[in-house]
Amino acid sequence: MQFIDLSEQTRLLGQVAPTLESLRAEVEQVHAGEISKPVRELAPIAVRAQELATRCTQQLADLSTSQYAFTKNGHDNLAELAEASAQVSLAAAMCTLAIHTRTEVLLYEDADETPEASRRVLNDAVERMDASAKAYRALAQRLSRRLASAAAQREDQQLIDRALVGPGITTTTSAAVNAPSPATRAAAPRTR
Repeated sequence: MQFIDLSEQTRLLGQVAPTLESLRAEVEQVHAGEISKPVRELAPIAVRAQELATRCTQQLADLSTSQYAFTKNGHDNLAELAEASAQVSLAAAMCTLAIHTRTEVLLYEDADETPEASRRVLNDAVERMDASAKAYRALAQRLSRRLASAAAQREDQQLIDRALVGPGITTTTSAAVNAPSPATRAAAPRTR
């Protein structure tokens, strides 16, 4: 288990929703147009969306191997984060697909010459961005509330401490070194 700064992770989670909303606005602007220059219009959005998807996946990896996984509802939150991260990645891929669906007309004579196919793909990308933005906003708020509550922090610390003394968890923190092993506690004589 690695120990990371959860306040910083909250800040990073909180940045995803506004970034998605900005990308969504750009996608809608392209969607409303003729999409006559799909590479020029959509490639910059697709690149930024892919970069965001990579950051989201990295944050998921960081949180899943940290103390966050052992906090109250940590595994459920990670599952929700994995879904939201996947949706960001799919939205980014759809922006790239929208480029392809619009440029198919250059490759195939029976391709749709209107931007409708690209618009359908962009609609799906927008829906995924919306759902992801809501999920990231909710996750950031939940983590922020837990970090602001002394009682929640104590509860989380107890859960983390239990995880540290559990089998299969190795760490170099002083809590793990100083904590008695379950076998030592079971072997201690009882006093009456």
